[in-house]
Amino acid sequence: MNVPDDLHYTESHEWVRQEGENARVGITDHAQAELTDVVFVELPKVGATAEARGQIAVVESVKAASDIYAPVKGTVVEVNNALEGNPALINTDPFGEGWIFVLKMDSPDEVKQLKDAAAYRALIG
Repeated sequence: MNVPDDLHYTESHEWVRQEGENARVGITDHAQAELTDVVFVELPKVGATAEARGQIAVVESVKAASDIYAPVKGTVVEVNNALEGNPALINTDPFGEGWIFVLKMDSPDEVKQLKDAAAYRALIG
């Protein structure tokens, strides 16, 4: 299972790449493998406010629909519109082209409370 060392992770299987005061968010390789074939993504609205651990998006696969949670508090400043036409990017490139949204974090230090790669690997076994 791919768990890049340069990212932060949540217990609900989102990853975070800190980009200054922004957080780029997607779901982990583990999560996309559990969901199998992603067929639809309900993206958040740009300008929406997100509470840490609050539901913000939905990913639907052939198996199930899964809520996506904001890892930190902030405002949505960008969404990955490419997922509307090709939701399978989440399966083929979960840490690259399959990102879901970008938050402008209220407090960039919040990412330090998330799991590092070693702690996430321990979580998923």
